[in-house]
This record gives sequence, structure tokens and C-alpha cells, in this order.
Amino acid sequence: KGPDVIYDAIGGDYAEPAFRSIAWDGRYLVVGFAAGDIPRMPLNLPLLKGADIVGVFWGSWIDADPAGFARHLDELKALYEGGKVRPRIYARFPLEKGGEAIAQLGDRKVLGKVVVTIG
Repeated sequence: KGPDVIYDAIGGDYAEPAFRSIAWDGRYLVVGFAAGDIPRMPLNLPLLKGADIVGVFWGSWIDADPAGFARHLDELKALYEGGKVRPRIYARFPLEKGGEAIAQLGDRKVLGKVVVTIG
């Protein structure tokens, strides 16, 4: 069947194969281009898959719909508090070791979030 939703923060050469794997009526969320290259998606793919390509620019969304953003943030918080979503924490660093946190990201071995704590 394939995934119903794809969250793509990478782009580049991974975008088209990812979209080809999507389920019928799926959503492909374009979040960023960490690979550096902006992909060129053949537009027959959304037609053949009956799927949507949706741009997700969080900063602009906050400005364009602050009330909608607040509602969604409340929903996300409720999901987190109810144990329905859990972010994957790869490592935690105190602020004085923030440089090590950045180095971990630079090594591109991080799977999940790197958290820097204060206090």
C-alpha cells in the first residue's frame, strides 16, 4: 500500500522515489531541502497516485493563521500528554556542551532530536 503521509525534509534525489512509494490519496509534505537540491517532481505522479503535494512552511503559517496555529499546537500538546506521540531523543547536552551537540548534528549520525538543556 505505501505510506499515507510522507514528511520530506531532505528533498534532493530522495524525493521522487519517496513519492512513488506513497499510497493512493496520500499526502507528501514538502518541509525542506537538507540534501541541498530542490527536486523536480514529475507532475504525472500526483495524478497517478491521487496524492497531494503540500508545502509546509511553518514560519509563514504562524503569521498567516495564528489562531489555527494555536489550535493545532493545543492538539499536538494533548497528543503528547496522552502518550500518543513521543519525539525520539537521540542525546541531551547541558548548555555548556552545546558545541558537542552541534558537532553531533554536523556528523549526520543523529537519529531523532538533539536537546540542549539550560540549568
